[in-house]
Amino acid sequence: MSKRKLTRRQNWRIQKIQEERQARAQRKQSGPVEDLDENALGAEQEGLVVTHFGTLVLVEANGERKRCHFRSNLGSLVTGDQVVWRDGSPYGVVEAVMPRRSELCRPDPYGDLKTVAANIDRALIVIAPYPEPHFSLVDRYLVAAEASDITPALVINKCDAIDARIVDKIKRMESLYRSLGYWVVRVSAETGEGMDALADYLKDFTSVFVGQSGVGKSSLTNYLLPDADLRVGELSERQTGSHTTTNAELFHFPGGGQLIDSPGVREFGLWHMSRDQVLENFIEFRPHLGHCKFRDCAHQGEPGCALEKALESGEISPQRMSSCEQILDSLNSPRG
Repeated sequence: MSKRKLTRRQNWRIQKIQEERQARAQRKQSGPVEDLDENALGAEQEGLVVTHFGTLVLVEANGERKRCHFRSNLGSLVTGDQVVWRDGSPYGVVEAVMPRRSELCRPDPYGDLKTVAANIDRALIVIAPYPEPHFSLVDRYLVAAEASDITPALVINKCDAIDARIVDKIKRMESLYRSLGYWVVRVSAETGEGMDALADYLKDFTSVFVGQSGVGKSSLTNYLLPDADLRVGELSERQTGSHTTTNAELFHFPGGGQLIDSPGVREFGLWHMSRDQVLENFIEFRPHLGHCKFRDCAHQGEPGCALEKALESGEISPQRMSSCEQILDSLNSPRG
């Protein structure tokens, strides 16, 4: 007898039960933290969260790193958070979180937002010949970055592995995103091609690699920072990739700047955004928004639609319009 498939609602309920259990476990662990003798803790100081271990975070300050509990009223901490913490034995305690200047968020399949990393300047969207890249996924990352005031760029990794089956698509992607003004680079951690240009682009900024599993984010980090020694996963025969990085981690470049290596994702939903927010963050749409004949134009073939006119004139590409339509359709997808 085949196993009965759970509905989205049933999966949501199961996840909520698991989250409640995790919250109870965290409260149990934070109990001793709340009861600590204040005299046993050091003076308050600023620090930077460089990675997360469930109920513990690794905080960096003055060149040293310390595992810390955090107060239960702080909510979730992520890599890149700037915090106020106090040293202790054997663990320190995070007392406060500084305001975030930016967040990279993605919703889970149940519509709840999950912050991937904080205080990011640049989001480098990594694609590779395999797993095969898709315009719609790249555009989801671009929209998310634009909406978060994070500068996005496109990194075409494993360029030495581009073959006849994928070369035309890679060229189309490279041409399209360059034409939109995005920084695009071809690189290979295997041959070193383009790696100097990438390192220079990363200098003096806090950046994050995002993209599907298997595109080589950890390999790029290992090349740029050999001491990081991140585990690299081999692609499966289905070319879908495998998850190898389990926690987002922050690394420093010797010449300045920081890099956050984050877990890969196979889908990047934007269910939390409104239609207007999605449209606004397709950057080439911006000059045309608000110029339709009708104020309530849905941009679906209505007379006098400014986006349709821009599509016909070539100011908006059919590929980007298709991506936008897919994203807008996903906003109405049932999540439970």
